[in-house]
Amino acid sequence: MQDGRTALSPTLIVEDDPAIQFRIRRLVRGIEGPDAAIDIAATLAEARALLVRSNYALALIDIGLPDGNGCDLIAELHEREASTQTVVISAWGSESVVINALRSGAIGYLLKEREDVELDLLLRSIQRGGAPIDPAIARQILTFLPAEPNAASAPQASTSQITTREREILHLVSLGRTNREIADELCLSRLTIETHAKTIYRKLAVSSRTAAVFKAKSLGLLG
Repeated sequence: MQDGRTALSPTLIVEDDPAIQFRIRRLVRGIEGPDAAIDIAATLAEARALLVRSNYALALIDIGLPDGNGCDLIAELHEREASTQTVVISAWGSESVVINALRSGAIGYLLKEREDVELDLLLRSIQRGGAPIDPAIARQILTFLPAEPNAASAPQASTSQITTREREILHLVSLGRTNREIADELCLSRLTIETHAKTIYRKLAVSSRTAAVFKAKSLGLLG
């Protein structure tokens, strides 16, 4: 992708409704161009079969699928193919579902009910290193996270655990900067930024950039 933007293609769409499949494919091609490589799976089984033989820059995954929960696939992708950015696009927007998706590794959460122009803008934000969250979902998360207990196996997050450098990186992540852009701005290597990011995830007991930003906001780390 030119101009330092992140490519959205090849794209995997995991959705069982043919009309929604067509709509998402049209949106992605409107951004990436008519020749964008896009595969479509209607079930978790079909998606897993495609993932055996192909790698994807972006996976757009529905939650309610005929053979299971899309969060299971998100977790699998996060575990074995961390370079694939996963974004939920669903009709479901309950707090428990959203939090589960983000904890599984999704970097964004979009609602199907939005107009095409809204979804287009949110998808384009991924090219700039952003984490596309539907505004209504973001409001829910900010309300919900402060009261959300950490998992029993995870250390209690504390503002005192986060160093000045890590706060600086969190701030830049919240602005949608990519790891490369953060590295350039702080005069550090991208590997160093990635190492800091992993440390931040561990300290905040999260598994994605999006969850890290929301947890940092809930702890008052971003002002």
